[in-house]
Amino acid sequence: MSPKLRKFVDQLPMIEAAKPFQKNKNGSYYEMRMREFRAKLHKDLRPTRLWGYNSQFPGPLIDVEQGEAIQVKWANDLPPRHILPVDRSIHDVGRQPEVRTVTHLHGGETKSSSDGYPEAWYTNGFKEVGPFFEREVYEYSNKQRPMTLWYHDHAMGLTRLNVYAGLAGMYIIRGKEEKALHLPEGKYEIPLMIVDRSFNGDGSLSYPRQPEQDPNMPELPDPSIQPFFNGDTNLVNGKVWPYLEVEPRKYRFRILNAANSRAYQLYLDSGESFYQIGSDGGLMQKTEKMGTLAIDPAERVDVIIDFSKFEGETIHLKNDLGENADPEDETHDVMQFRVTLPLSSEDKSRIPRNLSPIPSLKNNNITTIRNLKLTSTTDQYGRPILLLDNKRWVDPVSEKPMLGSTEIWSFMNITDFPHPMHIHLIQFQVLDRRPFDLDWYNETGQIKFTAPAAAPEPNERGWKDTVTAPSGEFTRVIVKFAPHTGRYVWHCHILEHEEYDMMRPFDVIDPDEEK
Repeated sequence: MSPKLRKFVDQLPMIEAAKPFQKNKNGSYYEMRMREFRAKLHKDLRPTRLWGYNSQFPGPLIDVEQGEAIQVKWANDLPPRHILPVDRSIHDVGRQPEVRTVTHLHGGETKSSSDGYPEAWYTNGFKEVGPFFEREVYEYSNKQRPMTLWYHDHAMGLTRLNVYAGLAGMYIIRGKEEKALHLPEGKYEIPLMIVDRSFNGDGSLSYPRQPEQDPNMPELPDPSIQPFFNGDTNLVNGKVWPYLEVEPRKYRFRILNAANSRAYQLYLDSGESFYQIGSDGGLMQKTEKMGTLAIDPAERVDVIIDFSKFEGETIHLKNDLGENADPEDETHDVMQFRVTLPLSSEDKSRIPRNLSPIPSLKNNNITTIRNLKLTSTTDQYGRPILLLDNKRWVDPVSEKPMLGSTEIWSFMNITDFPHPMHIHLIQFQVLDRRPFDLDWYNETGQIKFTAPAAAPEPNERGWKDTVTAPSGEFTRVIVKFAPHTGRYVWHCHILEHEEYDMMRPFDVIDPDEEK
């Protein structure tokens, strides 16, 4: 358990923007170097050893215009030994270098060679590379909707540890459509990366070597992968329970849940609503007034908070832990807003009702409907293995959509907990969810629906790349596979699940090549 830390004593850091290393005919060129460093994450905590892009946690903000092509060299300058316990019993980790990295731009419509495929890993200086390694410099065309993305490590068997160590950052694509809406901007637009972590008394990151063990099962490997992990403190932009001084005016917050496993239920203790204007894939069709924001790992929400009626007051961003929460659990607090700054100028920003047209994919020709089970089993040690359609990572590719085709993917969750499902390359639309009797299914293998299909929540009706698939429900999404062909992955974004073994490759096929 982390040492007892005072809340709201550190100011929220603003995430520093990345600067291009140079510009050439192919656009701006960045070098993002992954390094080990130390940083004070709380006033009363000794400096924490971290890994970060350009020695920052979170990594630098990459901020580009729509259609502005960039190149990024994600360089591994890390030491040969990991700072967290590495389980060598999964995915041949024991036969591979201990420290490997590869960066994925989450939400990016990216060529497969720049997508950050888990087996495209490499070591310090690219001395050793994985079987799918193709290039040292990644290319991002940014020819997609303006939106909030994020980048993070995606190395096979190490993602949960590399991200927990600090390898994550935010990425914004901007466009003219947003500028015409007169949303809060400049210093009144603030990205917020929320994570949870635990600390040892010396300030170092705490991550368990092993889960709790069943005494009737074989002894676990040491270290051994966790089935999930929630830290006991919340950090925003790399500070534990920070505060932010604001003016009595409207602010725009681009919120990312970058936690390994934790889902958040965010609300403001003032009773003020969030005005959600965007989701994973950018602006929604219209603004939704939300009392609570449910945000699973990897999801983004783009909101406006209006502080104009709270001059001189203090407001807390809270996390609803539910009625049965442990009274010792401190993660009900996230951060604090102090409405103490004087109004520097008239607030001319707006909360528009209508935002951006979103044409429905339901009018497309549906070529394939895939029924995909989210399942679990156990390994020889009794550890849970979470699976997609009862297949392991190493099994042959079974999903091969054609370029330009539209498919419906139906996630049938027969496990006991929800999974945030993410598909690389594309943005999808959520169609509906329908509950079924899970106990009956487990007993008979038959589907017995318990209610009609329900439309997604109003704030889920925009473009998404990560969707919550609740236990005992079918969650259906509709997807157009474009604009690139190649090898990608789909997976649960609980990183401990993704690693063992809730991730599968898929191939987007060029129909002309098939002929």
